[in-house]
Amino acid sequence: MSVTGAKMRPTLSPSRRRAARGWLFLLPLLALNLLVIGAPGAMSFVYSFTDWSGLGPANFVGLDNYVRLFSDEKFLQALLNNLWWTAFFLIVPISIALAGAFLLSRTTHGQVIYRVLFFIPYTLATIVVASIWSNIYSPEYGLTAVLGVDLNLLGDPDTALASVAVANTWQWWGYLMVIFMAAMSSVSPSLYEAARLDGASGWQQFLHITIPGIRPTLVFMALMTVIWSFLVFDYIYIMTGGGPAGATEVVGTLLYTTAFSTYEAGYAAAMGIVLALISVVMVGGYLALRRWRGWDI
Repeated sequence: MSVTGAKMRPTLSPSRRRAARGWLFLLPLLALNLLVIGAPGAMSFVYSFTDWSGLGPANFVGLDNYVRLFSDEKFLQALLNNLWWTAFFLIVPISIALAGAFLLSRTTHGQVIYRVLFFIPYTLATIVVASIWSNIYSPEYGLTAVLGVDLNLLGDPDTALASVAVANTWQWWGYLMVIFMAAMSSVSPSLYEAARLDGASGWQQFLHITIPGIRPTLVFMALMTVIWSFLVFDYIYIMTGGGPAGATEVVGTLLYTTAFSTYEAGYAAAMGIVLALISVVMVGGYLALRRWRGWDI
């Protein structure tokens, strides 16, 4: 009887057993993500349809919060600031990092030292970097005071957001440079040798060999830059708090203020859902582009 039962018992192929074993190892991580990310995300989605204050009962208000969002001047200005921030970080830090990585990749002496020096700012805590740059910008004892220029960069609505972006760039570009250098190391040196024999300049080599060779990495880092730009919070909150007069307010800081200062947690949840949808659209667009172009990371 036991022999017959053993013969009738279905068996998994080796590949399926390996896959099942892998999923068993992943289960704790999946459960943790479901608990830490999935559950709060689902609750935020539910609360975005209510007028919840953060305490007490929540009353269902339908789509009122979402309708209010796109007629709220503060939210629209914050979203516009996010778009400006995204454009800045897609252009300035990435351009500096690409140039730095290309120049260092052609350097034979001291390359590791330069990598470490440029990467060090990224290892510093955000509060440290933001505090350093706040002191540099100080109109009382900062750089402008030393130079004798009467200019308050963080207190002027026309310069505040750009000044915070420069501080963030100082920390961020070195990380990008190291990533791009790692990608450039996989580009065949024979391509550069052939280009030099054909009389190609350094700029032409960069444009027609380096950029195509690291395009998947470049596009992926651009995607992550877009996502991180829409989630920016720490530098703005520490250096300006969203001021002056809302000139540096982004959706992240507005969300925080709305939830914990004016106690409109339901409305803040709607802002969070909009940010999440933007991230989903960006990731979906990137995956579609990678499949269309046949890129591999």
